Parts: sequence; structure tokens; C-alpha cells
Amino acid sequence: MSTGIELAGKRVLVVGLARTGIATALFCARRGASVTATESRAESEVAEAATKLRAAGCRLELGGHHEETFVEQDLVIASPGVPAEMACLAAARAKGIPVWSEIELASRFLKGKLIGITGSNGKTTTTSLTAHILETARFPTILAGNIGTPVIATVESTSDKSVTVAELSSFQLESIEKFRPNVAVFLNLTPDHLDRHPSLEAYARAKGRIFENQTEQDAAVLNADDPATAALAPSRPQVFWFSRVKHVAEGAYLRGDEIVFRREGEETVLLRRSDIGLRGEHNVENVLAAAATTYLTGAQAAAIAEGVRSFAGVEHRLEFVAEVAGVSYYNDSKATNVDATLKALDAFPGRLIVILGGKDKGSDYTVLRDPLRAKATVALLIGAAAEKIEKQIAGSVPAVRAETLEGAVELAAKQAHSGDTVLLAPACASFDQFQSYEHRGRVFKQLVQQLEQKAAGRSRSRAGSPAGKG
Repeated sequence: MSTGIELAGKRVLVVGLARTGIATALFCARRGASVTATESRAESEVAEAATKLRAAGCRLELGGHHEETFVEQDLVIASPGVPAEMACLAAARAKGIPVWSEIELASRFLKGKLIGITGSNGKTTTTSLTAHILETARFPTILAGNIGTPVIATVESTSDKSVTVAELSSFQLESIEKFRPNVAVFLNLTPDHLDRHPSLEAYARAKGRIFENQTEQDAAVLNADDPATAALAPSRPQVFWFSRVKHVAEGAYLRGDEIVFRREGEETVLLRRSDIGLRGEHNVENVLAAAATTYLTGAQAAAIAEGVRSFAGVEHRLEFVAEVAGVSYYNDSKATNVDATLKALDAFPGRLIVILGGKDKGSDYTVLRDPLRAKATVALLIGAAAEKIEKQIAGSVPAVRAETLEGAVELAAKQAHSGDTVLLAPACASFDQFQSYEHRGRVFKQLVQQLEQKAAGRSRSRAGSPAGKG
């Protein structure tokens, strides 16, 4: 699938020195490019990366970006966190210099098949599950993309027989040129990242680019139950659907307890709903998408069923942490937008204490009112978005400003009764108080584990007291 590019001797500028930028700069330097890396943060904030890149022969511009550097390049690679409309990038484009995302560059060198998965919610679970099923089916499988390991960092591991399964964000897809997945999956579309994209339409266009370069030999997999996604169905690739509520002419759907794949009038039972161990109806959709994708890639039904049964779920996604004094604690730190929080609420019968808040992404929290009223007893609010959330959910459940995650867990432990569930499902990004949603989730788990240890200590103390003997 590689379209090739010669990097030796080329002047390449890498913008942003987080995980993706570092991997990209090192990749280009190894291939003989003259690499400059630019970063708005000061050297003291990226010291480790700076040392590594200088050792690889990269030139660094730290503490700000300089337009003259951008317009002197042969190629500019912008990290996902860098806004596509940044003035320096616009200046480079005006000079006719290609400005790509890292996945575009990586795709020029990847071998084997590429599966790309995007959508507003469920990407991480579906991408992880797809890779797990393919591994179960004994395909040489590489998991990469927005899920953690940059695609560019996996290039050397690919072969003609390998399958790369990549989670793709709108930030990665908005700056592609020839990027072409053999199977492209679009899970759903709900408002998200409207602090970065100028409109929902622009956000949808960026995600829809996943189909842009596919051919008649490729497959597109879309959610038939989501009108916004269905409207983005492409014309060139073969289109397959997945549905939880209706039969589809081509693709995977739920028929009673069976997940069936239909193609050219023939139906194959891939697995049973009872094989799914993940909570929530949204995870049935994720399984449908992964089952369709892996079947199209060549996995057999038995391997798909076994892969789904043995899949333990994804960290920070409706992850059970512990039960303390009869109260269950769940970590859904990956719920970084309102729709993800709605799905998390739907996965539980009720008696919820919900922790909400973080960095607002231009979201409308009013849609949480009815589900909170139906499922929750209190909302504990943290972070920069607390005031906005409090106003927009007013009249649903009592809202308490906990300010910090530590404060929220402490309040939850005091207010919860046996049989209740404490759910971290923030509906916000984490960057006001944490490095990432993973960092936020890990801190939550540590706080819950501290509660668990205190409860165990109290239990041992009671058992060792005179009243506890005999």
C-alpha cells in the first residue's frame, strides 16, 4: 500500500515535541533527512526529548515558532496537538510546501494491510478489540495510532503479511493527502473537539477524510444506526454497515442473540451476544464494528467469537476499579465528551454518584440532565468546566463543587451507601489538571485503592480488638 517518498537530503520540519513529534523526527533523521523540530515550550519542559533529538542530529527551535523556518522546508509534519490553521503552517502551504500529519508520512512506508478506525466515541475499545481478535486469529498484528504508539514508530515492524490497526483522530485525518486504509471504520459522530474545529461540519469533514483515497478494492464500515455517520458513506469503496437495531443488506447486525454478517445474500453467524463481556449497549455496537472489520480482513467466525469472549476491555473505559464497603468504583476517564458520558450512564441501572468536569471542549452539558435525573443521586464537579456544568445540569440532581479529583473521591466515599456506584465519567478533557485522560484515570484508581486500603485497615483493627475476638 506504500506510495513511497525519499527523505534523504530533504529538509523536514516537525512541529510539536510530544510523543508523535519525537517519533516522527527520529524516523526522518534515520532516513537521512535534515530535520528541524520546533516546539512552543521551553527547553526545560522538553529536556529529555531535546537531548534525544540532538543526539540523532536534529536541529531544535524551542520556546516558540518562527515563520521563516516553516517556509524554508521541503516537508512539514505537524503533530496532532498543533492546530491545522496555525499561521506558520498556513505560510508554509502558501509557499507550496506539503503540510502532513504523521499518519500521512507513515502510510508512505507501511507494509501489509492497514485498518483505520475513527469516530467520536468507542475508537479505543473498537481498535483494541479489532487487534485482539486478529491476534486471536493468528494474524501478525500491530496496534497503533491515537491509542498510544504513533503509527510512524511501528513502520519497521510491518511486513507484507502484517495488519496495522490504527485509531485515528480528526486531528490526524485533517492533514492527509494520500493516506489510504484497506478497511476504514467510522463508528459514530457526535459533537466533540469544538474548541479546535470551527464547527461540527468541519469536524465531520475531517473525520470523513478517512474514506477519501480508498478504491473499489477497499472496504468502508459505517454505523447504520447513526444518521450523521451514514450520511458520510463514500462512493468508491465497498460499503458495509453494522447495526444493533435493524438488518443490513451488507455488513453485521444483531439478530436476536446472534451477530450475523451478511454479504451478497449469504449470512454467517459470527458470535452470540452472550459472548460479549463488556458493559453497555454502546459496546454491542463496538463489537459489531470489530466483528465486521475482522471478518472482512479474513478472520474466521470461531476466532472472532473467541477474541470477543477473551477481551478484557480497555483501561480507563468503564473499568471496574474496586468495591469498597459495598460501593463499586468505575473509571471511565476516557469519557472525554458528553456523548461518551451518556453511554457510560446508560451502562448502569442507577444509584450513581457521578464525577464530572475538566477542560471544556465547547460542549453542551444540558443533554445530561435527564439521564442524571434518572440514574444519579449527586454530581460531583471538578476542574475548569465545573461552573458551566453546574449551570447547565441545574434542576437534575444536586451538584457539589469538589474542585479536585481527590476531593471528589473523598466526598463520594462519604456520601455513598452500600449498593451505590461511583462513576468517573468527566465529559471533558483532562488538560486543566492532568497530563492526559490516562493520567486522570490512574490518579482516580490510586485514590480508590487508598480508600480500599483504609477500609481493610479498619477491618483488621476491628478484628483485632477485644470486641472482635471470640
